Amino acid sequence: MSAASVVAASASEATAPLPERSGGFQPPSTPTPLSVPTPPAGRLAAVQEMARWLRLLFETEREFVRTATTLIYRVGEPELKYLLCQHVWESAGHARFLRERGRELSGFGPTDDVRASLRQLFNEAVLPADAAVALAGFYRVLKPALHDAYRHYLAATHHLADWPSRKLVEDFLADESRHAAEIAPYLSERSGGFQPPTTPSDHRAGALRPEADSVAASVSEWLPYLTSLLASLGGLLHSPPPLLPVDLSPPLSLPPSLPLLSTTHPYTHPPTCNRGRFPTCSSVFGHDPAAVPIVRPWLTDPTTDARVIRILVYIWLMMELDAVDYLATIFFDTPHAPFDLHYDLARHLWDESRHSQFGYRQLPRLGIDLMTLEHSLDLYTILVQMTPPERYAMMTMEFEANSFPTKAHVMDRVRELNDFEADTLLAFDRNDEQNHVRSGHRWLPVMMSLFGETRSPGDFVTATRARFAELAKTYGGITPHSLPPAQRLTGEKILLLLK
Repeated sequence: MSAASVVAASASEATAPLPERSGGFQPPSTPTPLSVPTPPAGRLAAVQEMARWLRLLFETEREFVRTATTLIYRVGEPELKYLLCQHVWESAGHARFLRERGRELSGFGPTDDVRASLRQLFNEAVLPADAAVALAGFYRVLKPALHDAYRHYLAATHHLADWPSRKLVEDFLADESRHAAEIAPYLSERSGGFQPPTTPSDHRAGALRPEADSVAASVSEWLPYLTSLLASLGGLLHSPPPLLPVDLSPPLSLPPSLPLLSTTHPYTHPPTCNRGRFPTCSSVFGHDPAAVPIVRPWLTDPTTDARVIRILVYIWLMMELDAVDYLATIFFDTPHAPFDLHYDLARHLWDESRHSQFGYRQLPRLGIDLMTLEHSLDLYTILVQMTPPERYAMMTMEFEANSFPTKAHVMDRVRELNDFEADTLLAFDRNDEQNHVRSGHRWLPVMMSLFGETRSPGDFVTATRARFAELAKTYGGITPHSLPPAQRLTGEKILLLLK
């Protein structure tokens, strides 16, 4: 089916009056089915039919969580990264509640597996080399199709018999409308967004793993292709595919015999993450006040001014954006993980996003120009070379578990300032990270088993620390300073700012 015929079919199909996608959801007072129901073939046929539809909705939300996370480290704007983390977390919640409701109904199924055709669709969606194009595919094709599938469910199910499902779907439909409005400012028709950087001239960079060939496409080329692929799979819940806000001529069709692009262009993570317009460097931590903003000895020195400590910890928190970027890589690499693992990872991702926002939003209030603060990229460039369980082990069992003593001292020093907001933000940061370490103890063995790892978690973590240190010799320190010394924020300049 061509993209043009998909749009024509979508425009011509007669349905009961339903709210437009751009507005908020208003449930119809008298639900009208989209078609005459088929007479039940068994005692629970009506229940089983709705359970199968809920199942497809669950799988769709789950696949969005798994694949939309690939956008996070490829887009540059921190505000967009934060928004994507929020949408992923909310979608994980949708999937969880759909699964809980589905398990109450006969026919939903006992596992969390995703059908191969749906997984293939989402595997295709991540492929464009330009993150702006991939973002448009998710939010102009896949998310609108999910929005319409929720609307279809409300029109097809019985308002009283299936009341528990309807209440969930009504809430999720409102979320989908909000997601569309929130993402709209970031969608573009252009194709000149992020391209993976060229290999640095540093002599160590020759060992960088080359990125696999990517699919180069513009928005106007990619959306019809993705729409045609969605149509070839039957859409979602038999609802018409979404109308596209682009010119579809000439129409682009997807012949059934055409192999999927992902079979010849497998997706790989870029060797570094994108920070857009913001300056970057290898690390903001060090010992030289003239070179770095976070001077490690100052964090625990009792003579350090508490106001300096507050600025340093806000920079530290803002730099948890690196955790957002490298944690986001784990979802796509673990397609067969239990859904509950991905659910907890989505919460972890949203927590790290919130922590980064603590610094991102508070530092300007303390007189810090964010365009003078370089973003450190070392952790991503090193960890992306490691396996998913190694990345997760370093995240939870090393970085977070070992940060508690220093952060406890920092929290006590900041309390000297009687800054209620700072106290609150740091308290929630600590509480969240305690939960992350607990999740690490729960899920690291599971993730290890997915990759055939038979060592004990303790031995694995010890070996992973050593492997990280070895990889750091090649992949650490390869991001040059974007700003000259006179322009970049350092410890010395923080002291001058507070005089």
